Amino acid sequence: RCADDNDICGQVTTNGSPEAGVWVIAESFEVSTNDGAAGRYFKVVVTDQNGNYVVPDLPNATYDVWVRGYGLVDSGAVQASPGDEIDLVGVPAATPQEAAAIFPANSWASLIELPAEDEFPGTGPEGNGWSTSLGSQDAFISQTKLGCQLCHQVGTPDTRLPNAAAFDFGWKKAGTMNGTADGFGRDNLAAVMGDWGERIAAGEVPPTPPRPSGKERNFVLTMWEWGDLFTYAHDEVATDKRDPFLYANGPVWGVDIGNDYLLKIDPNTQSATRIPIPTRNGWDVPWCDPPGFATLGCPAPGGTTAYPGAYDNPANPHNPMLDDTGKVWITTQIRPEGIENLPDFCLERDPGITGGHRQMGYYDTNTEEFVLIDTCFGTHHLQFDKEDRLWISGDLFNLGVIYPDLLDPDNPEGTESQAQDWWRTEFDTDGDDIADTVLPGFNYGIIPNPVDGTIWTGVLTGFPGRINRFDPDTEKFETYSPPAPGYGPRGLDADTDGNIWVCLGGSSHVAKFERDKCTQTWGTGDQCPEGWTLWDIPGATYKGHPDKHTDYHYYTWVDQFNILGLGENAVVCTGTSSDSIITFIPETEEFIRTYVPYPFGFFHRGQDGRIDDPSSWKGRAWWVDYGIDPILHTELEQGFVFKVQYRPDPLAH
Repeated sequence: RCADDNDICGQVTTNGSPEAGVWVIAESFEVSTNDGAAGRYFKVVVTDQNGNYVVPDLPNATYDVWVRGYGLVDSGAVQASPGDEIDLVGVPAATPQEAAAIFPANSWASLIELPAEDEFPGTGPEGNGWSTSLGSQDAFISQTKLGCQLCHQVGTPDTRLPNAAAFDFGWKKAGTMNGTADGFGRDNLAAVMGDWGERIAAGEVPPTPPRPSGKERNFVLTMWEWGDLFTYAHDEVATDKRDPFLYANGPVWGVDIGNDYLLKIDPNTQSATRIPIPTRNGWDVPWCDPPGFATLGCPAPGGTTAYPGAYDNPANPHNPMLDDTGKVWITTQIRPEGIENLPDFCLERDPGITGGHRQMGYYDTNTEEFVLIDTCFGTHHLQFDKEDRLWISGDLFNLGVIYPDLLDPDNPEGTESQAQDWWRTEFDTDGDDIADTVLPGFNYGIIPNPVDGTIWTGVLTGFPGRINRFDPDTEKFETYSPPAPGYGPRGLDADTDGNIWVCLGGSSHVAKFERDKCTQTWGTGDQCPEGWTLWDIPGATYKGHPDKHTDYHYYTWVDQFNILGLGENAVVCTGTSSDSIITFIPETEEFIRTYVPYPFGFFHRGQDGRIDDPSSWKGRAWWVDYGIDPILHTELEQGFVFKVQYRPDPLAH
């Protein structure tokens, strides 16, 4: 029997030999509930060098326990209860194709044969067929990641279509996907992807990924089902980012961008629930209606969908953030977009303001009520600074802020004018200390620097992309582009020394930016290559291009408080196409990958960390969710939220 009555333990062997670095999954429908019905609950651990495993701290229930691992096919499930010692038998894959069935998407994407470098810059439909916006092979890669993989993983079974015609037809299933294909040069893109699909259909398989090794075997994943078949979960939050000890053992919150719910999981009761997010004045037009974001259920002209109206989301909420007063803040659409729908005070204060797509709101967990806030600027991500100001990205031309203490929750429409401000993203480009040029660009990720209070955003627009700096004291902007071979900044974060970290989604680098190394800070972005340090993130690469990685890194999170025990300021990159969380330890330049093997199709966007009990590894966790669009592309076609814990060794309990 196991040492503890709430553990399941044993050994995994294949043909009598220990299986190191394979996953043991304990799964039950008897533990958790989702919206009142039985929900799937499971834990995942990794075997040690001798094939031994311990699944710790299981609630009392009957579990199906089974093995998944690279080189194997899934074993049959064995029923067990906490306290049982169960030895499991691995089943070797009979063919390379059978083994590759569980490989992550980026492994399959490594079989894509990139267009040759001399095909770029593109010369348009009357020339070589590639868009004139594609200036290089790297720009092509960047567009596939920041366009196609923005929503889903390229390489999952649902994306491995058999030929060019199938891709051309499939892209029409969603208007935004169809427009993205047109933006490349549709026929050329179909030829590249069709060739990939044909070779896979003929039996070509990618190289086998490495199994977890070393510290990668120390993780415990605990997972709860939340949402439903059409849940498009976008980020989760467990605490105030400024204080990981707040809300210990409390609920974890998320947003369903697809159907306008605030999601909630209570790890104490093991129950998932959801709360409808309102709009103002009866606004009820789904996001996919023009000029919106036509995704699942919103086909292009000539396209078909099996899920018409699946995303009923006039609010399409995004990016929850907890403050220190029990409010879950979100960016959310409360009214129609367009200048004509802006509040009068916006144009009175700034005749050049254009507004944006989303506005603001929060859910007060104390009163269980929503408060909606109109804004003059577009909103997307949000972060609090040390002065309790809420900084907001999501506008092409402006950076916005909310002052929560100036907002009356009983009269938001009467106080929202005084509770917000914004600044045009205008830069000094000639060194005279006077802002002279507006550089438009979608401000995406955002973070206040904890050392000097400056505000940093990741800018998606253009190649290679930029990061912006805003100083609230001087009201001046600066912008910096990563030097080659880096490109594609999206999310970003700061460490406790004031350095800015970016997981470059396009080029697959961890990037550190140190402004104090710059000899010049004014300019349009390329003026400070010396401020950047890049580290290549290990992983699959495109066929014939060992220096070009297929993984996609949607966001960046820095563990400023050593929540998980991997070190203060560990940098966490989303392995959005590799079914993993990738941690970079700056002191040792070591990469540690947390694999999420089940259900495959794990699409990692944002994450959060909280300390419930600092005395033990069991009281420390990162919280992450499946954020793929559509969830139909995952193995179980169901959303999950989970916590990641790092124990001292693979058998700790």
